[in-house]
Amino acid sequence: MSGYNAVSAKNTENAPNGNGLYSQSVAFSHYNNLSAQLPIEPKTGQLVAGGIKEQAEQCFKNIKAIADSIDHVMSDIVRITVFVKNIKDVDAVDEVYKTFFPTYVPARTTVAVADLPKGASVQIEALVSHGEGTIPNAPQAGDLIKLTNNTSNAPISPLSSQTVSFSHYNNLTAQLPIDPKTGRLVVGDVKEQTAQCLKNIKAILESIDVPFDDIVKINVFLTDLADTEAVNEVYSRFFPDSAIARAVAYVPARTTVQAAALPLGASVQIEAVVSHGDGTPPQAIEDRHGIVIWANNTDNAPKNSLSTQTVAFSHYNHLSAQLPLDPKTGELVAGGVKEQTEQCLKNIKAIVESIDHVLEDVVKVNIFVKNIEDIEAVDEAYKTFFPQGTPARRVVGVSALPEDALIQIDAIVSNAEGTPRKA
Repeated sequence: MSGYNAVSAKNTENAPNGNGLYSQSVAFSHYNNLSAQLPIEPKTGQLVAGGIKEQAEQCFKNIKAIADSIDHVMSDIVRITVFVKNIKDVDAVDEVYKTFFPTYVPARTTVAVADLPKGASVQIEALVSHGEGTIPNAPQAGDLIKLTNNTSNAPISPLSSQTVSFSHYNNLTAQLPIDPKTGRLVVGDVKEQTAQCLKNIKAILESIDVPFDDIVKINVFLTDLADTEAVNEVYSRFFPDSAIARAVAYVPARTTVQAAALPLGASVQIEAVVSHGDGTPPQAIEDRHGIVIWANNTDNAPKNSLSTQTVAFSHYNHLSAQLPLDPKTGELVAGGVKEQTEQCLKNIKAIVESIDHVLEDVVKVNIFVKNIEDIEAVDEAYKTFFPQGTPARRVVGVSALPEDALIQIDAIVSNAEGTPRKA
């Protein structure tokens, strides 16, 4: 495979072991995808003693150990995602967070969930830049520059950058329904809140001269899944945005997650991953312009009019979260969590194969499970699809899932050939 990008999975003894189920870090092209880190002391394999501050500090120590092991530093992180069991713990987490990011702050998402593995109170994951890329023996583009941006037309926080660009992606901080003029939640119900989240995302993109339809993946965090229909009503007014996108009915890949709580008592929070055709310097001009977004659906996996099964841009494919639905019937498969896990992964496999890739090309898997105690059964099915344990991984417990499913899984897949330039 010389001359092609290669999936590069790495582990260090200085961070918790994935026990063969996952890798601590999986690099592909210009990004390192890290597994979500629990507050586990790597020498003992046990939760660190203490309260939320000690747990948050251990999570960040584990992230730092992984970053150090791949010759990166904390300021190479472009996105941080913080999961807590109690939203009131966020202030304590932030105190620790500031000690690891005293000047530069990455894009960030914070959400409370129903449960976390090992009974932890916090779990933190990071996405890290990778300037040298992963072409064997042939560094790409060299020392790429990370670009941060904030605009007064969207909410500003001292703890996060609104958007962090690196190589061919913009990573946006999850947007709450905050009016940037007042700094307060907008008045109204979940429809008004959804509209404000999307307005904030649009304002951020306009500030960096990127169109709204360059969004490749949307993650919606809702405190009540019963609000999904109302959210969708507003969502469909924003997507597709342009005449070109409407002509092909383009919508991003999407994942919807039930949150136990959100910052400021919001009902909805929306996160976006956005293509960046211009890239970041010093990528040569001929390598930067006109890369095409490729959206794809297959009949062999469930379809949804509000999301595309996979959206490719540059060297990544972003998949919509897969429920355990039989694509032929559109219904949940019979059985328990093992059968449902298997169906989710079958759907992912079908999507991956429809774009001429294989499961070995998966770099990150995100698992949302209704009962965290089901994880052993989930892992039994999981290992049959990923026997080498290569992808980085995140597991969170949620109180509800769409279609009353027991599990939902999404994935990020490498794209060795990249996507073509415009003719």
